[in-house]
Amino acid sequence: MILKSLLFSTLFLFSNILYAATDTQVFQKIEKNLDSIIVKDLSKNKLIYTKDENKPLRPASLTKIMTSILAIESGKLNSIVTITKEMSNVEPTKTGLKPGDKVFLKDLVHAAMIKSANDAATAIAYYLGNGDKDNFVAMMNKKAKSIGMSNTTFTNPAGFDIGNHKSTARDLMKLSEYAIQNKTFNEIVKLNKYVFKTLNTDRKVTVYTSNKLQKQDKYVVGIKTGYTNQAGACLIARAKKNDKDILLVMLNSENRWETAKMALDQATKNNNKQQPTAVKTQQKNVVKANQKNTQPQKVVKNVKKEKEPKKEKKKVV
Repeated sequence: MILKSLLFSTLFLFSNILYAATDTQVFQKIEKNLDSIIVKDLSKNKLIYTKDENKPLRPASLTKIMTSILAIESGKLNSIVTITKEMSNVEPTKTGLKPGDKVFLKDLVHAAMIKSANDAATAIAYYLGNGDKDNFVAMMNKKAKSIGMSNTTFTNPAGFDIGNHKSTARDLMKLSEYAIQNKTFNEIVKLNKYVFKTLNTDRKVTVYTSNKLQKQDKYVVGIKTGYTNQAGACLIARAKKNDKDILLVMLNSENRWETAKMALDQATKNNNKQQPTAVKTQQKNVVKANQKNTQPQKVVKNVKKEKEPKKEKKKVV
């Protein structure tokens, strides 16, 4: 019975190694198309893959996560904001709001997160900074420090490549994990479309998501896109599938959408369903056999101690 148990344990271990090898191969292919990546399974609080996750890079509009969560936490979402020339005089992407328009702060947050509107993010900063955008930027950096973003410096609320405006994939993961604890934030970022009206002129404004994956895949529930000339294509995406909750941060990626989909598909796949029936049966027999034996199985101990080989600048955890 012991030999049979050892055989079943070995087969089960071998099948798991094959799955791990497949994961490694996929992510090694992915990493060639980007500067930095970090993928985490929130359901298990476990890192799946990283590459240069501590390298300071331009975060582009991923910055707006910080801008928006500060607005949400301000408790002023139903406050009325009057758009000024300073708020609207920014580079696209924009909502098209004009000086004199009056809107709720919550509408600006929706526009900043869904459409990635720079005028909306700038308006948030001026309003919550009491007319001084730099005051709000100071709030951003204070918040970043308080949640452990030790390698991040914000210089503006929209994500423009100004000065030393930089972050890391790991810091942006911390920001995202913090933000998704907020119910209002989650309700906003999963939307593909949002409509609001200016309060004084009753003009309708419609914003659509900039996240192509979110429009195409029902399992993707946010979070934020970003792009500038220096930052390249960036993305923070969250997918819930097969009892997994995957969060991905990707900076300066070529073929952003294809690369992100490949990573999310790999991270959310259900390995248990892919195991052959024979392997599942053998696993059950191993459990039964172990219950009958008084001596612990050495094979089981080895499974717990086995580690992936160390690799330069990337990890498979």
